Amino acid sequence: KAKWHSDLQPRRLAGKRWNDFSQPGLTHNPAQPSCSRERVLPDPESTDLSMEEESDTRKINNSFLRDHNYATEADIISTVEFNPSGELLATGDKGGRVVVFQREQEPQRRGEYNVYSTFQSHDPEFDYLKSLEIEEKINKIRWLPQQNAAYFLLSTNDKTVKLWKISERDRRPEGYNLKDEDGRIRDPSTITSLRVPVLQNTDLMVEATARRVFSNAHTYHINSISVNSDLQTYISTDDLRVNLWNLEITDQSFNIVDIKPCNMEDLTEVITAAEFHPQQCNTLAYSSSRGSVRLCDMRKQALCDTHCKFFEEPEDPSTRSFFSEIISSISDIKFSHSGRFLMTRDYLTVKVWDLNMETRPVQTYQVHDYLRGKLCSLYENDCIFDKFECVWNGSDSVIMTGSYNNFFRMFDRNTKKDVTLEASRENSKPRAILKPRKVCVGGKRRKDEVTVDSLDFSKKILHSAWHPQENIIAVAASNNLYIFQDKVT
Repeated sequence: KAKWHSDLQPRRLAGKRWNDFSQPGLTHNPAQPSCSRERVLPDPESTDLSMEEESDTRKINNSFLRDHNYATEADIISTVEFNPSGELLATGDKGGRVVVFQREQEPQRRGEYNVYSTFQSHDPEFDYLKSLEIEEKINKIRWLPQQNAAYFLLSTNDKTVKLWKISERDRRPEGYNLKDEDGRIRDPSTITSLRVPVLQNTDLMVEATARRVFSNAHTYHINSISVNSDLQTYISTDDLRVNLWNLEITDQSFNIVDIKPCNMEDLTEVITAAEFHPQQCNTLAYSSSRGSVRLCDMRKQALCDTHCKFFEEPEDPSTRSFFSEIISSISDIKFSHSGRFLMTRDYLTVKVWDLNMETRPVQTYQVHDYLRGKLCSLYENDCIFDKFECVWNGSDSVIMTGSYNNFFRMFDRNTKKDVTLEASRENSKPRAILKPRKVCVGGKRRKDEVTVDSLDFSKKILHSAWHPQENIIAVAASNNLYIFQDKVT
């Protein structure tokens, strides 16, 4: 379904039909209209998912893959994120569930992750004032740095951000005076003595509790959240606004970026992603659907409508086409761990910008340039609107992003080498070494090459994560989660 807001009309950019608000899925419910570039109003009588589907219909095996035989559309993974230490890995899916994996502590199994906790983060809702269905799909997950024995993470769907606490408990109090062992209230007249409750050892339990709920602050769909380096605030970003929150205050936020025009007919771009600088708590960057990135300094003024730096690569007139504005839309931005560089991902390329040079990117990597000749068919099947993410490795020397046919690309910034790998159940056996894949554009195809025409566009790597210190990556392909580790000799 195309996600159009009630007060946001379909708009045309340079005479083209625009679909920034659509999120094409891998499968569609036959009862729902397919993704299209025209406006689709939500049907109050229909639902995306059967609410009778319970979490026990999902199966997670030892290779961390959700079995296709048990998978539904609710099982499709929508976000992947390592915590700052890399010991935990969280995934969110379209069913509103969060699954947290914990790394094995045994030295010989340090690359393996097992299920640590599973909980329902968001549920489907319905806005009766706007006749708008609010999906439970988890759009983003962001971990907070660990301050004590518990872990904290932020998860968001289209409208609401929640702060979750994940903690362990291996002891419980027993011997209450007013309650029996089953928790039932005792008759006060039967209490003849006073007991002191004591803590008894019990089986280890992992509990997930919602500590904060940040809601009613976004008119449009939330596409990103980012935790500030001051560990006190975070931002939530929708298509036209960026809000600043305090982690302790749920009923008030500050709007620091607002690009909504007075007349919606004058709307020419939307915000696609935003992120805080990893060290400077006053600096943030947000990208737009026109292929530009604005760097803002909150010390300058309260409303960051005027940017302090503007990053945009001038378009080559000789390569301009009908699809130029669509493929130039930035789907993801990431600051490097050092804070010196900024990476952006559009449909065909990954660009690395030096924050001290606004004129052009310092590096540009072609992800799947062989698709340039197939943009017309990609436009017709809505794949041209797919939003790919990009990630840095721990030392900022290698970047990774996804592609089609379950391919994902890695680019070494020092050696200028790149590799294409595939995440598939057929080719990814436990502890097997991945073989580089190559796409054949034309001419005679070699043995291990794949032709462009044989690529499966329903299989795509949109979400991935890289361990903050080690060469361990997590890649989400539909309802499957793959974890790969650098070969240890």
